[in-house]
Amino acid sequence: MEKIFRGIMLCLLCTGLLSCADRKSSYIVVSNALGVDRKELVSIDYVSFKDAFGSDTVFRLMEQGSGKELPYQLERLGGKEVKNVLVWVELAANDSIRIEVEKAAAAPVEARTYARYVPERKDDFAWENDKVAFRMYGKALEDFPAENAHGTDVWAKRTSKLVVDEWYKTGDYHQDHGEGLDYYSVGLTLGAGDIAPFVNGKISYPKHYNRYELLDNGPLRSTFKLFYEPWNVGDKEVVVEKTISIDAGSQLNKVEAVFRFDGQDVLPVVAGIVLRGDKGQVIKDQTKGIAAYWEPQHDDDGILGIAVLSAVPATKIFEEEEQLLSLYTARNGEPITYYNGAAWNKAGKIKTEEEWTEYLEDYLLRLNQPLIVTVK
Repeated sequence: MEKIFRGIMLCLLCTGLLSCADRKSSYIVVSNALGVDRKELVSIDYVSFKDAFGSDTVFRLMEQGSGKELPYQLERLGGKEVKNVLVWVELAANDSIRIEVEKAAAAPVEARTYARYVPERKDDFAWENDKVAFRMYGKALEDFPAENAHGTDVWAKRTSKLVVDEWYKTGDYHQDHGEGLDYYSVGLTLGAGDIAPFVNGKISYPKHYNRYELLDNGPLRSTFKLFYEPWNVGDKEVVVEKTISIDAGSQLNKVEAVFRFDGQDVLPVVAGIVLRGDKGQVIKDQTKGIAAYWEPQHDDDGILGIAVLSAVPATKIFEEEEQLLSLYTARNGEPITYYNGAAWNKAGKIKTEEEWTEYLEDYLLRLNQPLIVTVK
């Protein structure tokens, strides 16, 4: 009996050792099939990650060869369970890296994205990364008609610091003190890439968002939802919710807009950019899905480039109501995905219309050919 028990224990021990050995030999390969260098977040499904490395959420990621530790974020998308492991990687053109998982505490990751509700400023919702900042206007602003504005606002930054809290605290963000400023004028437009129904040749604006959910808040990606109360579009009642995320290092947000409505199968909607009269440079490429604008010089404040990129090419890109509009067809309850954002010439990275166009074309190239992740 004792020999049988020892035999069972030996088998269990060997099985455990083999399992540990298999797990230890598992690794992740991230490959770049493009002929350009890439610095961006890559997403690894957490189920696949657990199967290979176990369910412990305390680990560090090491790049084989360089010995460099890679920063990462556990993405939960508003729930308790981890959905994805977001890893910041830097790959040369047509290159790949091998990432090993070690059971040790990771080094702290500096926050490069941030989002928050701002009740002290009439219900603003503001978000940013290490490149640029944005905000949407909340319900409280409706009580101040003289200040009212609708679409996406841009804050021009020339610092990698996160500035939202500091700028709101001082309230002095319409003057550039070396980090940037808010000089972008939204007014009653879609601003820098907001979205709304377009019916009978007119944009139908909702009121301001009245509820939010913060799903993830950095350090490498921040994601949130904005909810709007129903409003009448023609003879139909419409509701919209928007899920917006921003990644470290990116000039653009990802936007998923879901429209719900009764009595019809589809609803025409537009994502728009406010134009400054006949000044500035309009950039339109419907085949690629680019609608962009290089604004005119704004006194000493500089120049902003604004863009809307279509994950699926827009039905039409056109100018109406002094805005550059990308037309989409919304189906009831189905998300429309697009990208919006901005770049400021004084930040020093994108200084001309040509560089803005090149950045947007490169962004689309990366979207269409994502990094390849293999767990081995």
